[in-house]
Amino acid sequence: MADTQFDPTTHPHRRVNPLTGEHVLVSPHRTKRPWLGQTEPPQQTALPEYDPQCYLCPGNTRAGGQHNDNYEHTMVFENDFAAVLPPPAPAAPPAPHPLLKTEPVQGGCDVLCFHPRHDLTLARLSTPDIERIIEEWTSVYKKRGGEEGIKYVQIFENKGAMMGCSNPHPHGQVWSLSAVPTLPAIELANLQKYSLSTPPSDAPRGPLGRSCLLCDYVSFEVTVAQGEGRVVLKNDHWVALVPWWAIWPFEIMLLPYKRHVSSIAHLTPAEKTAFAQILSGVTIRYDNLFSCSFAYSMGIHQRPTPPTSEAVVEDKDEENIAHLHLHFAPPLLRSASVRKFLVGFELMSEPQRDLTPEQAAQRLRSLPDVHYLNVSANADNVSATQGVNATNS
Repeated sequence: MADTQFDPTTHPHRRVNPLTGEHVLVSPHRTKRPWLGQTEPPQQTALPEYDPQCYLCPGNTRAGGQHNDNYEHTMVFENDFAAVLPPPAPAAPPAPHPLLKTEPVQGGCDVLCFHPRHDLTLARLSTPDIERIIEEWTSVYKKRGGEEGIKYVQIFENKGAMMGCSNPHPHGQVWSLSAVPTLPAIELANLQKYSLSTPPSDAPRGPLGRSCLLCDYVSFEVTVAQGEGRVVLKNDHWVALVPWWAIWPFEIMLLPYKRHVSSIAHLTPAEKTAFAQILSGVTIRYDNLFSCSFAYSMGIHQRPTPPTSEAVVEDKDEENIAHLHLHFAPPLLRSASVRKFLVGFELMSEPQRDLTPEQAAQRLRSLPDVHYLNVSANADNVSATQGVNATNS
């Protein structure tokens, strides 16, 4: 056994995530194990364009009694059941023990409806429609991030019932808090540590000409031969890849690779359009993987809040240590009904995956860039046309 050459597609091994310092155990030999466990019910795909019972459709009444606008593109409103509340917050009581501390948190929660159509997810929207969503993300990020006491703005989307989404109408959320949450705080600390300890390379650099962990990482990834690498999609400004340290079977990281960009507020018009295009491409491939409305949680990690002044030059601002990126964490593993569970060893020790990130990237790369429902619709139209022609002849 000691004379056997190591093969990452066969032999168990660990990979480290430099953003978090955590490891993932990769066990590629387990992909053939039988599955007799839980399966998920089929995701409902035949949704109506408008649902009179939906709390998010235009003109409808929400659960709290508020009435939605008859919006034509996007709509933003404060969450009727917010996880955090606006200031002022009462002071925390004295800790009963040094280990039992309470930290009051305040802020706000917003809901962003992507489109008036009840049945159109990101994968079914046009590039201009997705550009409007990006503009709305940017607007809320600037507005909430500029409020007194707000230290972090988290933009995210839960898609699908298995990800806890309570309403199928296409929408996301923005939570703004008076503290930087755990995961982004760890990422930011590691980005800072890397920038101060690593000599600059030929990759794009962060503020003050220092190294950027994600600039260095993505600059390497785009040079790897496609058949061996982890890149799924790439355009003039953005790349989508299955990260080396991916935990979820078809996890994707999406980020700009031509230059260091710290937040969506720093994107150029061309970068925003390219962002919309690659968001469309990623979500279409997700749906095409198992011919279903593919569930995921997606979140944007970036500079905690936007700059307070445009007078500070972007590459001179030390607060721009963050490198804008999106995490897509989808649970589906083998089919539309078999999902991955983070349980047992993964809860008690460290995450584990079977399919290698390279194998996952190859499967996603091989998928068509036209949504499977559009292909079906086009085929039905062709069949109908042929039938009419045959009748007329």
